[in-house]
Amino acid sequence: MNFFNAYKLPKTSKLFTAVSTSAFLIAATLSFIPATYAEESRAGESSAPDAKTSEAKTLEGLLQQVKQFQQQETEVNKQREVKFKQNKQNQTVLLNQAKKELTLEQKIADDLKANFDKNEKALTQKEDQLRLRIGNLGEMFGVVRQVADDLNGTLHTSLTRAEKPNRAADLDKLSQAKELPNIKELQALWLTLQEEMTLTGQVSQFKAQVVQNDGSEAEQLVTRIGAFNAITDQGYLRFDEETGRLISMARQPDQAGLISDYLQADAGEFNALGIDPTRGALLGLVLSNPDLLGRIKQGALVGYIIIGLAIIGLLLAAWRLISLFSIRKKVEDQIKHLDKPNTNNPLGRVLATAAVLGNSHQELETLELKIDEAILKEVPQLEKAQSMIKLFAAIAPLLGLLGTVTGMIATFQAITNFGTGDPKLMAGGISQALITTVLGLVAAIPLLLSHNLVSSQSKRLVQILDEQAAGLIATAMEARNSLTKKDN
Repeated sequence: MNFFNAYKLPKTSKLFTAVSTSAFLIAATLSFIPATYAEESRAGESSAPDAKTSEAKTLEGLLQQVKQFQQQETEVNKQREVKFKQNKQNQTVLLNQAKKELTLEQKIADDLKANFDKNEKALTQKEDQLRLRIGNLGEMFGVVRQVADDLNGTLHTSLTRAEKPNRAADLDKLSQAKELPNIKELQALWLTLQEEMTLTGQVSQFKAQVVQNDGSEAEQLVTRIGAFNAITDQGYLRFDEETGRLISMARQPDQAGLISDYLQADAGEFNALGIDPTRGALLGLVLSNPDLLGRIKQGALVGYIIIGLAIIGLLLAAWRLISLFSIRKKVEDQIKHLDKPNTNNPLGRVLATAAVLGNSHQELETLELKIDEAILKEVPQLEKAQSMIKLFAAIAPLLGLLGTVTGMIATFQAITNFGTGDPKLMAGGISQALITTVLGLVAAIPLLLSHNLVSSQSKRLVQILDEQAAGLIATAMEARNSLTKKDN
């Protein structure tokens, strides 16, 4: 049931109720003022009662509350207007001050620009005046700068820098100077030129830090031979132009053995010593060439196999030669004592077999066959390992040919991948092809010679056995014939 229907109120009461309801809605709306507004007016509301949170119990109280809200809002707005006017006045003062400073700075900038233009014109006039007064001295200035720059580059790459490292500072200053050199600077330039010419023609000794092969540094006595090479008792040194350091070389050339004789020579004594007139270029090329081990490494797997076969074959040949020489000595001793057969040699064993058969009075044909059988038993021992040596001698060049083919395949593959622009990319395969061929021939030649030597020694021993066997048969036939004649 509606409240207004339940109670019949007069028109004035209805009007009052409507006004009260509107006032209540306005109060409720004012109670939800945004927080920003509340924060701005918090200073003005600190002394006011907390009417927002209180609940009006009568219409008069609600009206009083609305009036208080309006009064508070009016006071807050007044305070905000006062604050805004104060800030506006301050901002105006700051703006005027900034404009004054800007005007002052612009004036200073204009003055500086005017002074700069004035000084620039004066400088141009002074330069023209200086150029006219210098005259031919300007050409001399250019020559001095050029000579100083060239000499600086020469000293930077010269071996004498290792002995006297602090000579380029004055030259740098002189080559980059914009004013005319004075007499002292010209004398210093002349002195440096004369000193460099003198040092390049001398052989001097000095102590310097030398970079070792392991990266450490050690002070050593260095002998400088002009501007060509630097040596120590350990060999040649390499001069690094970038750092100015002397570096010990990992590999030494074949002529490095002359260094010790040269350093130990007495004053006035002449000794041979290899120098590099290109100041290290030729020495670097010589050391870049691979040594024997480097060449073997270029042969790769095929090269190692060839070397292995050569070593095994030569060891077999050496073993057989030693054995055959020992057997030959024993056989020669046995020839001197045919009546006393010794079983420590092939001939003695054949003689022992013949003696046993002779005592059994067998027929001559049987005796001959038995002696041949005894000789045939000795032949394999005398010809042992010869076929293996011969096989190795035949395989070695074939393996060299195999390495040649594989090396050329690698070369063609490099050409396919990278083209022919850089020959170094093809050098690896070509080196393998050539080195394996060389290794195959180097292995085959001594193996063939060894096989021939071993074969000749064994054939000589077999020939001795055949000769002695023929003599035994002939002696037996003579004995049989003499017995037959006696019986007749």
